[in-house]
Amino acid sequence: MLYATTTFWLLALVLMAGGVHHIWCGIVKPKTVNAALLPGSLIAQLGRVVALLITGATFGDGKNGQGGSPVAQPKTPIIGPVFVGLLPMIALGVVIFLAVSKLGMPVVAKLPPDKLATELPGTMPAFWDQLVGLIRLAEGALNAVRDAEIVRWQLVLFVYLLVCLTVRMAPVPGNLRGHVGAVLVVGVLAWLAGSVLTSLPDLIRSAWPMLALAIGCLILLLMMTLMIRAAVTTTKAVLNLN
Repeated sequence: MLYATTTFWLLALVLMAGGVHHIWCGIVKPKTVNAALLPGSLIAQLGRVVALLITGATFGDGKNGQGGSPVAQPKTPIIGPVFVGLLPMIALGVVIFLAVSKLGMPVVAKLPPDKLATELPGTMPAFWDQLVGLIRLAEGALNAVRDAEIVRWQLVLFVYLLVCLTVRMAPVPGNLRGHVGAVLVVGVLAWLAGSVLTSLPDLIRSAWPMLALAIGCLILLLMMTLMIRAAVTTTKAVLNLN
């Protein structure tokens, strides 16, 4: 169950990141968004290019609409897109781990425990309890940042890196299936490795607070983004009435 739950939350993280990035690119030019998220954009793009080179992908003349990079055309129809989604995700995950380990442990220490379930809800009440828990997780992530005992500039740097790295977990336009497949591959590989490495479940549980922080950050960003988008759309509609 732990591996299935981890896979579910990783998939939720990728999809929420895609939602935030897509809405931001609808409000501001995609190049501006990607430039603002420069650390995450560089790592994601580097991982993507390396994956394309390894899979022997070719580049088309089209633009993907999210920054204007060439459209990738992997030669292998299934493995290629999955690998193109997998490598940037792993690279970003490693850097998130390093950022939390070096800068963000005081924030993680303030994060409320048990807000991100380690088991998928099996009943309707459990489902609603988990939704409420996610809202509490977003609140807890914000409070953890505010209450963290850390030097101010380090806190600002950590929050900036966390936002950049988590949002850039978004699937590359045109490769959503590849990213979803990459998450499923990670889950299957973890399940297979767990049958051999008995310490793997403990390693996953030790990294659970970092995953909870990333999920909480994205929920908070998604809520704020939707409110801003609603305010902008409503304002435009009111102005067009005059």
